[in-house]
Amino acid sequence: MSASELRILENSEELAREAADFILWTGEQAITSAGTFRLALSGGSTPKALYALLAGPGCATRLDWRRVAVFFGDERCVPPDHADSNFRMANETLIKPLKIPQDRIFRMHGEDEPDQAARRYEESLRKEFGAPAPAWPRFDLILLGLGDDGHTASLFPDTPALSEQKRLVVQNQAPQGAKQRLTFTVPLINQAQTVVFLVSGKSKAPALKAVLEDRTADSRKFPAKLIQPEKGRLIWFLDHAAAAELTVEKQRVVTHEE
Repeated sequence: MSASELRILENSEELAREAADFILWTGEQAITSAGTFRLALSGGSTPKALYALLAGPGCATRLDWRRVAVFFGDERCVPPDHADSNFRMANETLIKPLKIPQDRIFRMHGEDEPDQAARRYEESLRKEFGAPAPAWPRFDLILLGLGDDGHTASLFPDTPALSEQKRLVVQNQAPQGAKQRLTFTVPLINQAQTVVFLVSGKSKAPALKAVLEDRTADSRKFPAKLIQPEKGRLIWFLDHAAAAELTVEKQRVVTHEE
């Protein structure tokens, strides 16, 4: 397992710009080598700004979006037009503006019965990646966020999904909001070639320190600690507010290299 790479940016706007550049660069590499770029999206306010940038002037034409396959790392169990839907947010900010073909969009069906929806999504992943069980699909890039409580995707503290070792997608329970969720499992995420965390805001600082620097912190209490790609890169894009409690931030050590 490789060490985490930290990229600390001035603010959330610079974070979104740097992340957009990195995603486009990764996509270019994937399309050149394999003809397609398999990308798993996340929800939240920080990715929303990122998606708007990717669909905007200067970014939209850098990638052949017809060769991008879009997946989702988690979803709330709501219809696709619901205000809480991760798909709806991505569809409005990224998918529609870029005119990504519908047959390249793989959404989680949050409106269906949760366990059935999780199993069907797993089936669609295995089919698209040509990875029958027990093989693991390997995404080019999975985007993740970090909750104030240390959760990522819909992998919440002390929930059953954290122990899953065989399935790709499971249902899980959130402590608040839309409680029923669908989520990628830890082993699936850890198979990715690249995992990118986007973390912005001072409310995330305590959890971020626990995940990155506190060796005594329990991974069942801070599930993001479980994300350790087996053969891929793990990159954290942080703004100064989120990174405020990190030792590396206090020393003002910042890296930007690919």
